[in-house]
Amino acid sequence: MKANAAILLLADGRIFRGRAFGALGHSVGEVCFNTSMTGYQEILTDPSYTDQIITFTYPHIGNVGVNAADMESDAVSVRGLIVRAPTRITSNYRAENDFEAWLIERNVVGIADIDTRALVRHLRDHGAQNGVIVSDSVSEADALALARGWQGLEGRDLVGQVSRTQVEDWQGGSYDLDAADFTTPQCKEHVVAFDFGCKRNIFRKLADRGLQVSIVPASTSAADVLAMNPDGIFLSNGPGDPAAVAYAVQTIRELLAADTPIFGICMGHQLLSQALGLSTFKLKFGHRGGNHPVKDETTGKIEITSQNHGFAVSDENIPEHVEITHRSLFDGTVEGLRVKGKPIFSVQYHPEASPGPQDADYLFGRFAEFIRSA
Repeated sequence: MKANAAILLLADGRIFRGRAFGALGHSVGEVCFNTSMTGYQEILTDPSYTDQIITFTYPHIGNVGVNAADMESDAVSVRGLIVRAPTRITSNYRAENDFEAWLIERNVVGIADIDTRALVRHLRDHGAQNGVIVSDSVSEADALALARGWQGLEGRDLVGQVSRTQVEDWQGGSYDLDAADFTTPQCKEHVVAFDFGCKRNIFRKLADRGLQVSIVPASTSAADVLAMNPDGIFLSNGPGDPAAVAYAVQTIRELLAADTPIFGICMGHQLLSQALGLSTFKLKFGHRGGNHPVKDETTGKIEITSQNHGFAVSDENIPEHVEITHRSLFDGTVEGLRVKGKPIFSVQYHPEASPGPQDADYLFGRFAEFIRSA
């Protein structure tokens, strides 16, 4: 392979040729796409993208550089990235590093200068699939074998791989651009939050509502959670197949009997749904971006939402005590539910955004109200 050349090879044999961007090497994962126009750093550090190769549909990526304040976790979670036209100049007063230099430091393999529109159309028609980015000496034949031999995401518990191993008390609210620092809200009511692969902005939003957050590992038992005397329980986002996280489903099922307010987002929504008797399935190419319209079935209002999920909750055999509250206007899939008569609810999308719109920010306030009126 020529110097600086790179290829993206999909498991179905489709090849895209471009140039290396980021670290040199090869990396295999599930190739999918995100339609957000901003927030590439937040996307790449969202643990929900573990073992995925992200295609950015917006052509120009990297113009605002990177900075520590916008990290959604400690590490880059993706296996690789695909961009059309990375910018050559960083132009933002908050930037602390150049985007490509940051990728190289973290050994993130990428490819640039390919037709991302053609790639996205291919994934839309044929579905998300395994793929490999190569910018080293690996041959095309070996790359195809890597893509076809990789285990994929279905049936894999990635939550246990990314969850923290110790209890942590969260500090700090949302970022104040004028003060160039995070706020320090006064917090009172106690929320225990499960870390299934959480984004930091979720905890900032909870703190903004005056909620003191203790984050616990995904494997924490119901007894240990209840021993912490929580006023509310939060179920975070996370990666992989929700059907493979049976231990968390059993824990949530036990917590439902406590009548403590519960709020779930994304993976948390899927695990709560399973605990309530529903099932999940893999979407053809997932929902990832900051422009997804969702209808609140209880009010008729439309929210533009930030989303990142490759699995969804089935709306077959819905128990009588469960109400579907939100649906996607793209494909009609379930985007939210609640338990009738109880302060228990969840949404498939990301009301904390980062990046994305703020239409669903009110859900954190709803959770706080449930806690204070319990």
